[in-house]
Amino acid sequence: MRRFVPILATTVLAIVAIFSCSGCSSAGNSSEYEYEVLSPWAEVDPIPLRGISPRVDTLAGKKIGLFANFKRAAVPIAREVEKRLKERFPDSETSLYHSTTANVDESVEQDAAKFEAWAKEVDAIVAVVGD
Repeated sequence: MRRFVPILATTVLAIVAIFSCSGCSSAGNSSEYEYEVLSPWAEVDPIPLRGISPRVDTLAGKKIGLFANFKRAAVPIAREVEKRLKERFPDSETSLYHSTTANVDESVEQDAAKFEAWAKEVDAIVAVVGD
């Protein structure tokens, strides 16, 4: 019963607030109010979606790229990932690309040819964030 009274009081106050219009010149005339209805759907992106890159079936015998971001721990993490990959897939090969700036896009733009050549020579890429 203690929970019911505050709920009832709140409901009554809400109803009174809805139907009373103290600052309105004509409380009964709802035509003076104008409402804008917005769509919950976002604008359509003109760039068509494209799927993710196809996944490799196994890492055995593949060349795996390790993309390390600019943070201090990224390269040591990449070296550990490389070590564990070699344990699991001894015939795999790894290649490290170390991004040296905070903005990955900026780093890639600065050395786009080098990055593109590196990305084309590997079968799969593991992104390493040094956080």
